[in-house]
Amino acid sequence: MLTSLSITSLYVLDQDQALDFYVGTLGFEVQTDQQFGPMRFLTVALPSDPGHAVLLELPAPPSVSPEIAGQVRDLVTKGAGGGHLFFTTDDAHKTHAALKEKGVELPEEPVVQPYGIDFGFRDPFGNSVRIAQMTPPPSA
Repeated sequence: MLTSLSITSLYVLDQDQALDFYVGTLGFEVQTDQQFGPMRFLTVALPSDPGHAVLLELPAPPSVSPEIAGQVRDLVTKGAGGGHLFFTTDDAHKTHAALKEKGVELPEEPVVQPYGIDFGFRDPFGNSVRIAQMTPPPSA
């Protein structure tokens, strides 16, 4: 049976720019950066959660055919590439302020939701990123 999710894939249009954003701005660490056949296999993970990596993948062979790679790039830039990352934080307001200070474009302020406080933005390529400070579950 399945035991864990180890890697999820996210299309990016420039892997070096993705490294700058995900490592330099969001605080991920590089797990793997190697040439793997025709592709650069580049994974990053949060230091607090090394078991869940994100593959920063170019929309190009072998993941997509050359014929549709341009269409995928276009969808990614429009925010319709299917890339979504959901993170938790201990303090949504503090995280929002820190990201704003680092120059991340934040179109949303933190908002109280039934599950906690959250806000969202897009990475430099158009992928959706949401960050939530979860409300503790009620005690039994």
